[in-house]
This record gives sequence, structure tokens and C-alpha cells, in this order.
Amino acid sequence: MNQKGGVGKTTTAVNLSAALAMSGKRALLLDMDPQCNATGSLGLEPTDGHAMIRSQPISDQIVETKMENLSMIRGSRTLQDVDRLAAAGESETGIVRDHLDSIIDTYDFVLIDCPPSVGPLTQTALSGSTEVLMPIQCEYFAMEGLTQLIQTIKKVIVATDGRLTFGGILLTMYDPYLELTREVDDEVRDFFGDIVFDCVVPRDVSLCEAPSHGKTVFEYAPRSRGAFAYTQLCMEVLERD
Repeated sequence: MNQKGGVGKTTTAVNLSAALAMSGKRALLLDMDPQCNATGSLGLEPTDGHAMIRSQPISDQIVETKMENLSMIRGSRTLQDVDRLAAAGESETGIVRDHLDSIIDTYDFVLIDCPPSVGPLTQTALSGSTEVLMPIQCEYFAMEGLTQLIQTIKKVIVATDGRLTFGGILLTMYDPYLELTREVDDEVRDFFGDIVFDCVVPRDVSLCEAPSHGKTVFEYAPRSRGAFAYTQLCMEVLERD
């Protein structure tokens, strides 16, 4: 999650889940963003009704992707679904959490792609999660809004009796030749310490092009810098698990 758009949330959710699947782990990607970009990135169409608010068993609404070990719960652009998911009342939050709890033992990793906000929809996703991963773009305003973001996360941590923890911060759009990138890198690592992943995601056109073909970066450009970066992130996630 991150309240800013264009920082690499969907790119990370899609390609990290794909990398985990390629490593032999059973991975599930849940699209909670009304834009449904994660759904489209895997070559799938949004659903007419979001699985997370239906009364039917969630297992019946999981679809398999082209990649072995990678399953998905597709997003929905239906306004009624978005409103219900964003209601963040005890009943809606409880439904989402119950659905996740019912399938959690089936997968090694469940990744949720959140919308660019700290609103009710994101808080609903956080309430059903155990860890939060924050991609941060290496730009001038990278640290702006982080205080609000962290406060939101801390509130959910308290509300869920510590079920939610900080999983890590990922630096994206990384260009080592820019002084600004190095300054952001130093500032983030000095402030957050070991919570920041060692690996970084570089600026790579392959990461931008792959979704338009309905493919992960591993399918579209397996030898690209982006593919290498998400392989490294996957290894680091597995080491921390």
C-alpha cells in the first residue's frame, strides 16, 4: 500500500506474486483496487461482483492464471461493490477477514493490491492482512504523506491486536545515476532502518510495457532488469518469512 499513485504498488503485487509462484510457493493475488489494474496485468477481465463481499464460498471464485502456482481473486469496477468494500463497517470488514481466513491455509502467500489512498477500502484490506509492504518512489516527495500512512497502519495494528505488522519498504523507480535517488535512499534507510529491503526496483521500460500485454515481467522480458529486481525481492521476502 501507499497513498500515492504511480509508485509501483500494482507492479510489485503482480510481479512479486509471480516470482513467489515461480519459486514453487502457492501464491494468491487479490485485487482490491477499483481500477483493476492487477487483474488486467495478468490478462484477466474484472468480475461483475467482487468475491470478497459475496456470500458464496471464496474458494469457488478464485481463478487460475497462466502461471503455475499463481491464483487470483479478480477486482470489480462495479460501483456498488466498491461502495460496500469501502464501507469499512464491522460487517464488511468482518466478511473480508472471514473470507481471507477461510483460504489462508491453502496458500503460502496471499498478496492484496490496494488503491492509492489511506481511505476505508485500504483500511479494510489492512484489517485482513498480517503484513504491509510499502513501495516508495525515489523522488522529491517520497517522504511526503508517510506520517499519515504510518499512523493509519498503527491504528489498524492496534485494532487487530497486533495481527498486522510492517513487512517492509521497497524503493522503486530507482536510478543510481541521479543524486536525488541516492538522497532518498539514504533518507529512507536512515529513518526506517532494517525494515527497508536491500534490493531496489530500477526504472525499466519492461515493467511499464508488460501489463499492456497481460503479462508479468517474467513472461514479457525475463532477462530485463525489472525481472531481476523482482527475483531479488522474492528471495529477500522468503528469507524474512
